[in-house]
Amino acid sequence: MKERLEKLKHELQEARLDALIVSTPENRRYLSGFVGTAGYLVITADAAVLATDFRYVEQAGHQAPHFRVLRIGADWAWLPKLLTELGAQRTGLEAQNVTVATYKQMADALKEAHSEGPLTLVPTQGIVEGLRAVKDPQELALLERAARIASDAFDSVAPAIGPGQTEREIAWRLELHMREHGAEAMAFDIIVASGPNGALPHHRASDRALQPGDPVVIDMGARFDGYNSDMTRTICLPPVSDTFKRVYDTVLAAQLTAVHTIQAGMTGHQADYTARYLIQKAGHGDNFGHSLGHGIGLAVHEAPRLGIDSQARLEDGVVFTIEPGIYITGWGGVRIEDMAVLDKGRPRLLTTARKQETSRA
Repeated sequence: MKERLEKLKHELQEARLDALIVSTPENRRYLSGFVGTAGYLVITADAAVLATDFRYVEQAGHQAPHFRVLRIGADWAWLPKLLTELGAQRTGLEAQNVTVATYKQMADALKEAHSEGPLTLVPTQGIVEGLRAVKDPQELALLERAARIASDAFDSVAPAIGPGQTEREIAWRLELHMREHGAEAMAFDIIVASGPNGALPHHRASDRALQPGDPVVIDMGARFDGYNSDMTRTICLPPVSDTFKRVYDTVLAAQLTAVHTIQAGMTGHQADYTARYLIQKAGHGDNFGHSLGHGIGLAVHEAPRLGIDSQARLEDGVVFTIEPGIYITGWGGVRIEDMAVLDKGRPRLLTTARKQETSRA
């Protein structure tokens, strides 16, 4: 935590900020270790304060030993008093997390306090998120464990998937396996999208029963000690159609090409194109409507993004997904997704589940 705070203080200096108010839950946990659901970090070059209400004061003291814990009430009267005490005139806030209503309450509190010297709130974007993009060894170990839990669950459950089972039943069996093997929660609601439902990238598991010949997209992830995994596999129930074979082979070739081509120094746009051009050549460019991948860690979707308009630069220690897909309305879809860490300039896969075309049931 001390190293993370020092890096943040450097970023504050670069942004010409006296302080930063951190309200995003993942950022709050990343910098302090505090996992409570309410609270604010106020960080300057010389101070680190965790402001929270009476429910979390004791918890904050245990989880955030590098922070001074400040008990606060329901109003914002504490904010101008603290900023004045810290000598913070120009204070950043996380614009992506602070609502207009909350901003107005904060600004009104500063105005009403009549504090000595001007106290200014400055909207900021991505300061802590940029630090979180590169994982340290401890974070990487947690991500590897989360990836292993998801991979093992798929390899255990997938061989028994067959006709007559519902999407919801399969999702439950996957969740049960992950929870029984260490997951504290699901990273997100498990997607089991069979037949034409596979054309919906974010379909929610339903009571639809699987039919012979159905392609089945399974998108799943485990959370372990706060860190998430994200993995997708697509299988097909026999008999396997020529359409499925052609689409599956195209997506798999695109994914493997990206895995073997992405390297440190690329932008998110360049990484995305390593897979997209193969799908476009196969005539399915319009059927691949999302980005190739995204960063993952304390949040399922975080920096960097691997997409057609992303100028984020990839570097060692970044963990991201590689997930090309093809979605055809009325037929279904194929998506293959792995988590990877950029290690010595190249992707190293963290998810290891078998990429099998067909169910053995």
